[in-house]
Amino acid sequence: MSQHPVVSATNVLTRLRFRHLQLLDLLGRTHNLRMAAEQMHITQPAATKILSDVEAMLGAQLFERLPREMRPTDLGALSVRYASTTMADLGKFASEFATLQSGGYGRLTVGAISASAAQVVISGVKEIQRRRPRLIIKLVEQSSDQLAMWLEEKRVDVMVGRLTEPRQRALFDVVDLSAEPVRVVVGRHHPLLRQRRVEIADLGTWPWILYPQATAIRQLFEETFAAAGMVAPVGMVETSSIFSTLELLQATDMISLQPRAAVEKYVNNDLLGYLPVTIRRSMTNYSVITRKNELASQPMEEFIAILRAIAGQLDDRALPTSTDHSAEGGL
Repeated sequence: MSQHPVVSATNVLTRLRFRHLQLLDLLGRTHNLRMAAEQMHITQPAATKILSDVEAMLGAQLFERLPREMRPTDLGALSVRYASTTMADLGKFASEFATLQSGGYGRLTVGAISASAAQVVISGVKEIQRRRPRLIIKLVEQSSDQLAMWLEEKRVDVMVGRLTEPRQRALFDVVDLSAEPVRVVVGRHHPLLRQRRVEIADLGTWPWILYPQATAIRQLFEETFAAAGMVAPVGMVETSSIFSTLELLQATDMISLQPRAAVEKYVNNDLLGYLPVTIRRSMTNYSVITRKNELASQPMEEFIAILRAIAGQLDDRALPTSTDHSAEGGL
């Protein structure tokens, strides 16, 4: 393709059309011009013309034409990312507009790590539903790394979790909510609960249920065992599902390191038990995280304020972690 002068922002804003963005978004997803054309309900030659127009407008080749795929160039990947973001914004606008136009009260998509959802988010949803009974709330639970991807892609409006990469500081606004104490937990039948004293070495001889590698609690587990000079456990199950973990703890002799908020109810109901081992390290606070430079809806602002108030109340009621265990052994 012949060289073109550097494109001007004014020229792009004047000439860029919805069809251009739609095709870039679909090509970024499919890497196939025929499939993109079919999803736009146009012919392949028409799609080729649209792509040629946008490349001419931007003065750059956006896709390599390979025998089996359309591969984005570096500039193409940048264009696809912004096209996809714009399409997501338009879809959200259309959905919210239609909801309000038909007498609804809008919608809010909340992403949360499992432990925070156990108390803060669930309490927040309960309160926002009391205030706005017709608000549609979609609640998804996942690990922080996955939620951050969804937040960046605008698949969730707000997340409660932690940043997992340094670059996310430039993308998101972060407000700390609360600390997250962790406990070593087992089923009520576990033999270690019958021991008067549990040594650190005892924990390495049992299989463990662990969160995935990218999570803060898994990193805490690795650091804790490394500081104690211990090798990895004899066996493990890796899962981000708190429900699977709870079932496995009750059905097996496995051990797990869990946020107290996620398991406290089960311990109080005598389904699980805490091992008398104090975790001397701690995770960073979990936070409410939103996209930078984006105007929040009124329900979202209200929900965030509710979360902050609930987290503050929980912190006021929480006991110091040093009083939670009386055992001498610690990690």
